[in-house]
Amino acid sequence: MSKAASAAAKDLALAGVRGVHLAWADNNGIPRSRIVPIGGLGDAAARGIGATTLFAVFDSHDRITYGHAGLATPSGDIRLVPVVERVRKLAGQPALAWAPVRQVLADGTPSPYCQRGVLERQVAAAAAKGFELRAGFELEFAVAPAGSPDIVSAPGHGGPAYSPHALVPIDDFVAALLRDFEANGLRIGQLHAEYGLAQLELSLGATDPVSAADDQLLARQTVHAAAHTHGLRVSFAPLVSPEAAGNGWHLHTSLWRHGRNVLAGRTVPRGEGASYLAGLLRDLPALTAITAPSVPSTARLRPGYFASAYAFWGVENREAPLRYVPGSAMLGDEHANVELKPCDASANPYLALAAVLAAGIAGVEDGLVAPDEIEHDPGTWSDAEREARGVTRLPASAAEQAVALAGSPRLQAVLGAELLGAFRAVRESDGEWARDRPLEEIVRAHLWRY
Repeated sequence: MSKAASAAAKDLALAGVRGVHLAWADNNGIPRSRIVPIGGLGDAAARGIGATTLFAVFDSHDRITYGHAGLATPSGDIRLVPVVERVRKLAGQPALAWAPVRQVLADGTPSPYCQRGVLERQVAAAAAKGFELRAGFELEFAVAPAGSPDIVSAPGHGGPAYSPHALVPIDDFVAALLRDFEANGLRIGQLHAEYGLAQLELSLGATDPVSAADDQLLARQTVHAAAHTHGLRVSFAPLVSPEAAGNGWHLHTSLWRHGRNVLAGRTVPRGEGASYLAGLLRDLPALTAITAPSVPSTARLRPGYFASAYAFWGVENREAPLRYVPGSAMLGDEHANVELKPCDASANPYLALAAVLAAGIAGVEDGLVAPDEIEHDPGTWSDAEREARGVTRLPASAAEQAVALAGSPRLQAVLGAELLGAFRAVRESDGEWARDRPLEEIVRAHLWRY
């Protein structure tokens, strides 16, 4: 591996690269990194770069919580080892390259707190059973001029939503995104002005789960760099104001077995496809504790905002947290997939995908039967109507998410005891920080963290 890293470093140096971001995401979905000089990439691949174990218990505000017994002191070290085959020269930051890392212990064995390792193990376990997941993220973010204190007072574009006119004032930025994404090896399906305040959305091409999570982190780096170059700043935060529609990172997945998409079809999923969806629905409240875990996340999941407030599924229903997208004559039956809407930038992408994969396959293995689809907005129903259809509210607070996660042995097993303890400690620290603070202050505190 160090030979491959040294060869890659030589090519990058000839291209003008002077350093490499060794990047990962913490338990708040916040990207962290260490930069090594380009000449040190080979050594980093062989021996890793030292870092404190406590990154696993940083909360969203960079406070370190010692609430997890396994990381209850400032003592301890891990090694960050770059995944050399994923090294990318950053088009928007020409002196730098980027690579995701694995977190390992001093003896080279995987750290139990390595989120990428969690996903890699889930993918391997699925493959041993004959399953493969395809996944892709849709990324929403808001734009403002550089130095703006918020999005509301200085929106980067004034709409209208979905209009080409909205993007004219930021045309250079849009062009840079298209150019830099292609140069960084990221495939954009589409890019447009979205519904929210100064909001844009772009979709990444579907790929294997580990690559999808890597791509999500690289995409975030690419967007921030392009924005800075063009006098802008962006926020991927779940909410940019208490009133506006928030930013989701909608996660599209399809489960494949023996080369066939089990969700394939043009009406509703059948057989294993229906069981996959039913598995996601069974664990949906606990899933949101991982895929939408921050305090602003729960505030975003409200009725009427296409953000999903209730646990149900529907065919092309944009209020549904699980939106089944069927195949079609134009796209083919194999195009069918499930969109998870309660997912945002505060989720660690590796953990989000690991949890979705585990919940869905468990549904198949248990032979679950999906309830009937719902094509309406349960937020407009009475409590009695929702109760009659078995539709419940998704967790609306950190405390409710904690209860939901504690009630899912499947998702607890995905994280493992050590990482689960750290994750819980971080969520408790965030909840304690937010307690008795108004939503406006909470939103403001998270706005530029993402």
